Amino acid sequence: MNLSLIRSMTRSAVFELENGKCFRPEHPFTVALNGKTIYESCNTNVFSLFSLTPSTSYTVEVDAEGEHLKLDLTTEAESFFVDASRYGLVADGETDNTVRLQAALSTCPKGGTVYVPAGRYRTSSLFMKSCTTLYLEKGAVLLGDNDRTHYPILPGVLPSENEVDEYYLTGWEGNPLNSFAGLLNITQVHDVVVTGEGTLDCDAQNGDWWVNPKVKRIAWRPRAVAMVDSENVCLHGITVQNSYSWTIHPIFVKHLDLLNFNINNPYNAPNTDGIDPESCEYIRIIGVNIHVGDDCIAMKASKVFLGMKLKKSCEHTVIRNCLLDKGHGGIVIGSEMSGGVKDMVVTQCLMDHTDRGLRVKTRRGRGNTAVIDGLVFRNVEMRGVKAPFVINMFYFCDPDGHGPYVQCREALPVDEYTPKLGTLTMEDIVATDAQFAGCYFDGLPEQPIEGVSMKNVTITFDPDAKEGQAAMADNRPYVKKLAIYAENVKSIQLHNVKIEGYEGERLRFANVGHFEED
Repeated sequence: MNLSLIRSMTRSAVFELENGKCFRPEHPFTVALNGKTIYESCNTNVFSLFSLTPSTSYTVEVDAEGEHLKLDLTTEAESFFVDASRYGLVADGETDNTVRLQAALSTCPKGGTVYVPAGRYRTSSLFMKSCTTLYLEKGAVLLGDNDRTHYPILPGVLPSENEVDEYYLTGWEGNPLNSFAGLLNITQVHDVVVTGEGTLDCDAQNGDWWVNPKVKRIAWRPRAVAMVDSENVCLHGITVQNSYSWTIHPIFVKHLDLLNFNINNPYNAPNTDGIDPESCEYIRIIGVNIHVGDDCIAMKASKVFLGMKLKKSCEHTVIRNCLLDKGHGGIVIGSEMSGGVKDMVVTQCLMDHTDRGLRVKTRRGRGNTAVIDGLVFRNVEMRGVKAPFVINMFYFCDPDGHGPYVQCREALPVDEYTPKLGTLTMEDIVATDAQFAGCYFDGLPEQPIEGVSMKNVTITFDPDAKEGQAAMADNRPYVKKLAIYAENVKSIQLHNVKIEGYEGERLRFANVGHFEED
């Protein structure tokens, strides 16, 4: 067992207990800082320390499972401390503080920290600047304005003076469409940190954001945290809740750290995905606790217009030690992934009663740049997940999603609009109390799934399982306790795959090429 430092900031730091367990340790452990006990019984593998002093050396000690672990660190330097309360903040939860908060953020010098003390501060859109930190103190709440006319509208496309080039400033579900700016915006900046024990509360339940959510009113709904075309961004420690739509939405971001924070949206809140990285590179999602009304983590790469034009894939992603609670899917690929999703490793995650566990969704029309490849899911635990493994190339999204082009079960010509699924590796996974299907792999007849490899996987069905639709596609029957279904897959390898409590045939294959099992 080891103790590692994931990241040190000016006034906070995040650590990981390397024990091989999924999200939680076998037993709670104690954490001390410079000899003083901070946590008597820490019960998550990833933990954080706050209210540290910049440019200061610390010693962290952990007693876990009879082992004593020790680690030294030095916090980052800070040039200036900007107390936002000096800008005239009113912490009554009603007064509009947007201009005051933005003034603090905009005037913070390079290398400085904007500090927001405890209190409830009503605000609309705020924008970060490069080389600054926003620290939300415990008890500090940035409370979203519920009047949509108070939010600026960001154009989806900005034209160039040469009338040829375009700049894509924001988007809605994979297309560059006009949208309201988010509650917190990290746009065209670099070296930005948002940290602390405070809260971003969009307060969407007290507005009309969740009413007719697919209807555009003035502009498309904002995100809680919107990031665009930025580099070296860290979000850590805070709680983000009651989002208007997708909660954390980075687009074209490089080197993104999403570390040990909480996302909490009601289970019935529409389209409130947790984290949706879109065409991003070098992403670390570690120690995040997500409870939402849609997919928990969904990897994106735009729809066909941007995906095929820019060919920007979402790649080099590490997801580790996360709790994915409720929601439609735990770890999801797509469906807006026309630029491709590649090189993703998911480990030590706990999925608790999500509708689906590891879920891939695409469809004809995403384009031949929509390549999904090099996905590895290892050491994952699923509890009460209705359909643990789903790959669906007939996902019925978009206005034409139920049309014959998307849903046709006959082989169509492979052309520039045909997506491709490469290899997926799943190892050391335990799923208990499944309901619909253990594995449901549904590839295109003209472009089958390249390969699925499963090793040391155990799936157990709930004795009282109810039937449902494993994959969201037309003319797919409701199923219950279906072990493994596969259609249009070139290669399937099952090594030490155990399925208990299923009904009917264990393997239901159609147009499966190479198959091996031991």
